[in-house]
Amino acid sequence: MPALRVIPCLDVAAGRVVKGVNFENLRDSGDPVELAKRYYEDGADELTFLDVTATNEGRETMRAVVTSCAEQVYIPLTVGGGIRTVADVDALLAAGADKVSVGSAGIDNPQLLADISAVHGSQVLVISLDLKRSGTPSGFGVTRNGGRQLTDLDAMDWVKQVQDLGAGELLVNSIDADGTKDGFDLELIEKIRAISTVPLIASGGAGKVEHFVAAALSGADALLAASVFHEGSISIARVKAALADAGLEVR
Repeated sequence: MPALRVIPCLDVAAGRVVKGVNFENLRDSGDPVELAKRYYEDGADELTFLDVTATNEGRETMRAVVTSCAEQVYIPLTVGGGIRTVADVDALLAAGADKVSVGSAGIDNPQLLADISAVHGSQVLVISLDLKRSGTPSGFGVTRNGGRQLTDLDAMDWVKQVQDLGAGELLVNSIDADGTKDGFDLELIEKIRAISTVPLIASGGAGKVEHFVAAALSGADALLAASVFHEGSISIARVKAALADAGLEVR
């Protein structure tokens, strides 16, 4: 098993990092470039940059911010939000991204996922899964537009489909847990781990270092968080120390 990765997430709207609860009531958390540099210096293994309003507003991801971040950090940078075509992916990779995260556009046009994987390789394609509890057979449904719209897709069916289309990683965002600081959705992680053949990034709910350990033990390959890192209540070093103390390999 590869070493666990700890990934701060920069949710950006109008050029600023924001954070809310259950994807709502967003509040300002700082400048994305400054935070990216700080997390790089603090030992982050990767960074995820999500333009959380690009899809809903029907515009492109802010490439200038991506370029500025890429110039400050020397670890893998995943960028998502507003990606609709392979040309969008080309532009983001040229701007400095290493991987792209695709959510709503893949639901609308699954062929896009296959095309991205075919052109750039599966290692570039991260599928953003904004999931919440619903009346589907698995108990979890897929949402789109940053969690604003619940689709009729069953989460587990969609996970299987995106893997067949060439997904390289799964970014599993629990909308129910997002911003609550009550812990990652372990049931969701375990269900997806049971059917996933690609790395699983757990997101949503981190509030204590113990939560990161629990998510890793439930099957996550990488652990993503925002609020606790932005606020400084938990450091990346503390997370890695807790994982190591639990006998888990970290970078």
